[in-house]
Amino acid sequence: MTTREASHAGSWMRNSHAGYSYSGPCAAWAYKALDLRSAKRVFILGPSHTYYLRGCALTSFDKYETPFGDLVVDNATTSELRQTNRFSEMPKRSDVSEHSLEMHLPYLRKRLEQTFGDGDYPPIIPILVGDASGDEEKSWGQLLSKYLKDPESAWIVSSDFCHWGSRFTYRPKFRDGVIRDLDNDRGALQVTPDWSQVAEDPESPEIHEVIEVLDQMAIDAVESGSHSEFSKVIRQTQNTVCGRHPIGVMMAALEAVAEERGLEGKNGKFSFVQYQRSNLVKRDKDFSVSYASAYAVV
Repeated sequence: MTTREASHAGSWMRNSHAGYSYSGPCAAWAYKALDLRSAKRVFILGPSHTYYLRGCALTSFDKYETPFGDLVVDNATTSELRQTNRFSEMPKRSDVSEHSLEMHLPYLRKRLEQTFGDGDYPPIIPILVGDASGDEEKSWGQLLSKYLKDPESAWIVSSDFCHWGSRFTYRPKFRDGVIRDLDNDRGALQVTPDWSQVAEDPESPEIHEVIEVLDQMAIDAVESGSHSEFSKVIRQTQNTVCGRHPIGVMMAALEAVAEERGLEGKNGKFSFVQYQRSNLVKRDKDFSVSYASAYAVV
């Protein structure tokens, strides 16, 4: 039995990229909504930050360590997915270094304790989602929809929203009546944002209000339930949503299930319950990362 160590333990409270002191309060809203009472397995999707990945990858570890105890990997489901020949294998070193999955495990472990006490906990299926076209995301979503339809499967998708600042080479700012990225020469973003809900002065919005309006466009697209709408908004805004591909795969899976079952209204669509930013940017040299929490019920 091989165990993936909790490599980021001890740094979570100070890590500048989605450390708990930044993203924790926002993430808690999603975990409050997570109902695990019927769960027999938990899928966890996240983006790759440690190596370039095309498509999706599975873990080769048998357990994932957390400060509160280990979580067992569902080797049966992982093997079943591997047999489709659609998944690569995460390099062990990259798996250990990757934080997008690990950051969620303490939350999950505590929610499992709250739900099941000291009994056996459902195993996890960690999946890294790398670079993919819109059609590829739909293909992955169709493949995973088989498991999404199972009422005994719970799902977690890991992502931050806008990363604003020179270190992210993304600094959209309102200038001359349009939004332009200070770090790119591609011209004005082809968007027509609604400033009424975010800007005190729609004629001269602050940078943090630009960030919020671009994030809100992505949030609205996710809540629409349309994978193609989300992909379009990301293309138009170039928003640095690090988990855009895991979100895209999840939306495609939800859309496939909704179409098959004839779901209407909010069924099978995400509802957002919290949105926060690490900093209200007003200066070009500042930095900010946005966080959002949402849930969906199929």
